[in-house]
Amino acid sequence: MNHSRWKLSHERKLAEGYTEPEGIAEARYEIHLSMALAQAVYDRRTELGLTQTELAKRAGLTQAKISRIEGSDTVPTLPLLSKLARALDASLNIALDDDRTQVTFTAHHTDAA
Repeated sequence: MNHSRWKLSHERKLAEGYTEPEGIAEARYEIHLSMALAQAVYDRRTELGLTQTELAKRAGLTQAKISRIEGSDTVPTLPLLSKLARALDASLNIALDDDRTQVTFTAHHTDAA
């Protein structure tokens, strides 16, 4: 089942009054946070035209670690997030609100054409 089909099924169940157990809802939220970070890292890395190996070298990490971050397979520590932000020449911005989560990297410098 692809993600969009799962999402529709989940929304239909919620509309019918289904209530998820608290542990499942919490796990779903944690996965959502991890996926938001993964997407932000991938977007900024590809914006810079870097491979995972090149980003890893810049950050002092392994390519496997970058792969795990982009695959939402790990929860990075604050020091690791700092290394990533420096390696991506950007500020990491995380907004956590009740109804939305936003994770972005804002470039420090713009390239003059």
